[in-house]
Amino acid sequence: MRALVQRVSAAEVQVDGDVIGRCGHGLMILVCAMPGDDAETARALAGKIAKLRIFADAGGKMNQSLLDTGGQALVVSQFTLAADTSRGNRPGYSRAAPPDLARALYERFAADLAALGIATETGTFGADMQVALTNDGPVTIWLDTDA
Repeated sequence: MRALVQRVSAAEVQVDGDVIGRCGHGLMILVCAMPGDDAETARALAGKIAKLRIFADAGGKMNQSLLDTGGQALVVSQFTLAADTSRGNRPGYSRAAPPDLARALYERFAADLAALGIATETGTFGADMQVALTNDGPVTIWLDTDA
C-alpha cells in the first residue's frame, strides 16, 4: 500500500458540496492499495502511521505520534498514488489494485486506524471528492509498504 501523510491543523472532504469527513489537529492520509496487498498490509500500515513521530513534543522536537497527541485522522482513497509516469505524459494506473480489492483494503485500513483509538473519518471510495486542508509545518511523508 502507499500513503501520503500530511500533518494538518484541519482537513475536510466534500462530495457534491456536502462535508462527509473532517479532522482537526492530526493527519490527512491519502491511501492507495496495490496488487498483492492484503489485510495484514493494511493493518501494518495503520500501525506505522499511528506511531509515526512527526508531532512536536514540549521541547519542539518532532518526537510524538498521533497516538501520543490524541490527534485525529481523515483517510481518503487515492488511486493516483499508483501513477506510472515512466512513459509519455499521461500517467498509467495499472499498478493500482482492482477496485473491489482497493475498496476493501481502504476500508480495512481506516477501521484498523480507528481500532487503535484514533478518531478516524473517511471520504467516499470512488467518488469525485474535494479535499481541503491546512498543512501544519508543512510536514508531508510518503510511505510505501514495498519499500
